[in-house]
Amino acid sequence: MPPIVVTAALPYSNDRLHLGHLRSTYLPSDVYVRFLRRIGEDVVYICATDEHGTPIALRAEKEGKTPKEIADRYHPLIKEDLIRMGCSFDIFSRTTEKIHYETTQYFFKKLMENGYIYEQEMEQLKCPKCNKFLPDRYVEGICPFCGFEGARGDACDSCGRYLRPIELKEPKCAICGIKPELVVTKHWFFKLTAFQDKIRDWLENNNSMPKNVSNYALNWIKEGLRDWCITRDLNWGVPVEGAEGKVIYVWFDAPIGYISSTKILFLNRGDPEGWKRYWNGRIIHFIGKDIIYHHAIFWPAMLIGMREFELPYSIVAGEYLTLEGKKMSKSRGWYIGIDEYLKLFDPDPMRYYLISVAPLDRDADFSLEDFIRKYNDELADILGNFIHRTLIFIEKYFNSKIPNAKLSKEDEALLLKIKDVEARATEYIKAFKFREALVEIISLAHEGNRYLNLSAPWAKIKENSERAATTLYVCAQIVKALGSMLSPFLPFTAEKIWNMLNINSCVHEQPWSFEPIPSGHEIGKPYPLFKKIKLEDLKRIRAALIPGRDVGEKISIEDFKKLKILTAKIVKAVKIENSNNLISMEIDLGEYGLKSCVAGIGNQYSPEELIGRNVIVLANIEPATIFGIKSEVMILAAEGGGKISIITPDKDVPAGSIVK
Repeated sequence: MPPIVVTAALPYSNDRLHLGHLRSTYLPSDVYVRFLRRIGEDVVYICATDEHGTPIALRAEKEGKTPKEIADRYHPLIKEDLIRMGCSFDIFSRTTEKIHYETTQYFFKKLMENGYIYEQEMEQLKCPKCNKFLPDRYVEGICPFCGFEGARGDACDSCGRYLRPIELKEPKCAICGIKPELVVTKHWFFKLTAFQDKIRDWLENNNSMPKNVSNYALNWIKEGLRDWCITRDLNWGVPVEGAEGKVIYVWFDAPIGYISSTKILFLNRGDPEGWKRYWNGRIIHFIGKDIIYHHAIFWPAMLIGMREFELPYSIVAGEYLTLEGKKMSKSRGWYIGIDEYLKLFDPDPMRYYLISVAPLDRDADFSLEDFIRKYNDELADILGNFIHRTLIFIEKYFNSKIPNAKLSKEDEALLLKIKDVEARATEYIKAFKFREALVEIISLAHEGNRYLNLSAPWAKIKENSERAATTLYVCAQIVKALGSMLSPFLPFTAEKIWNMLNINSCVHEQPWSFEPIPSGHEIGKPYPLFKKIKLEDLKRIRAALIPGRDVGEKISIEDFKKLKILTAKIVKAVKIENSNNLISMEIDLGEYGLKSCVAGIGNQYSPEELIGRNVIVLANIEPATIFGIKSEVMILAAEGGGKISIITPDKDVPAGSIVK
């Protein structure tokens, strides 16, 4: 088998990570790598922090720091959080390493030599006040596709479209708020269009590529690819040699970080050319679904153009994790950080939950109540209880030694089931179906509990000690099998099981194939693996994990008095064609006349049920144009629990009445 390189997407070093990052990328990749090591594959596990690009530069500018200071702050925190969660990287590097700069510049030169990079003048926005070009997130404005007013110069968070700064309507500088000027500047472009057919063929004929990745990328190809501007006017990034003030676009240099990190790994191992074996072997990328485009289109095109590397064997994209029905958002304080979680719990319960809650290729939702239920019911009551009872009974009745066994057909069938579960789990993991593999393994603990309860060795020990001994022998084999097969998923728990069994080896270094523990082997001291969480602790846990959110910037009473909040009545409502949930309304404000309003409430209300409804509106807001329709007032509504509820007066008052 060829050597394997497994990569986890490089996190931006401008903030700490939350559970959504863990679920989509870092846990699946770690499970897969730990499994590959156990079955004897030659694999390296690569990650690093992505330390270039406008998100870091912009944050640094707003904080009065250098981008390197921001990266230096977050690199060790991100690395520490992931390692504390059990991620077993062979290297966790940085894209500010010298080797990374050299490797990126080599890619740039080689692709240019091969005829895939060219220079071209283009229009770009420049801030007259800041006296600088405004790439990507340095520009904010209105999305030209959906009308969202908070779109950035690289993407719209509302409709998900990738954008160029000059495409934004009503653009403004993200630093000073001034309207930028349109000027002509020179940049370098990558001929992405030259690779459209080759990438399509690769995606369509790669049976190892998950469907959520190939389908997403193929849909973009159907729309037609366009050449890709790969330089930016910034002072932060990998410099374009011979072009002052120009750096290479972060999405060109970031995936090269996989290669440069592998180079550093083998340089540290004293084998400076060893990295080449892996990058001409089997390459598997683990990413979040928001960066499929970059990994399944941009990156393969770069590799093809280099003519030196294999294309990825597979790209595994984890879908989103919401928090109690709502999208995680650091700006709104609606997220659970890895560090916050680890202050309350060990890593493995969250590893178990995030893997078991839903298949990786589907969105999942984190519910604190569901987490506690799965912790108590599945980890404490099923897995932990079975292991603890088995080892306690061996300690109590057989002097801590695995007893001899006289196996019945039922006993032999249960022991054979260990191999069956192992085989099915193996196939699931190889197919990146980690949830299905974990469910299979936990089913063995279910079966062990059932067998132990029916056999009741504590009751038979006096009247039929031979039967009790056989029962506990069989249960001990299941305990060992669980410790072995859980090691990729729950590495810390697996180590505890191994220690309680008193096996003098590292569980993570053992062959994957199950071997029984012999009779007469002396076990260690048993102890409970999981202490149950009491429901009365839920409020305390919630307060610690999901802290009360800051209401944000305070306003004076004088500012509040400037708001004109009125009662009103909806007299007309229609769905806006080609929008997801926008409704256009005509609203009667009494003496203030009829006003137009566009609101994203079509998922909760039909136009018919809105007509005639009394509402509350903010009447003196600046008008906005959404989907080509002018919106003059804003309807007030409450949003929570995944629902939107329009605020209405509880008594019948005339339209245009002032709300105080």
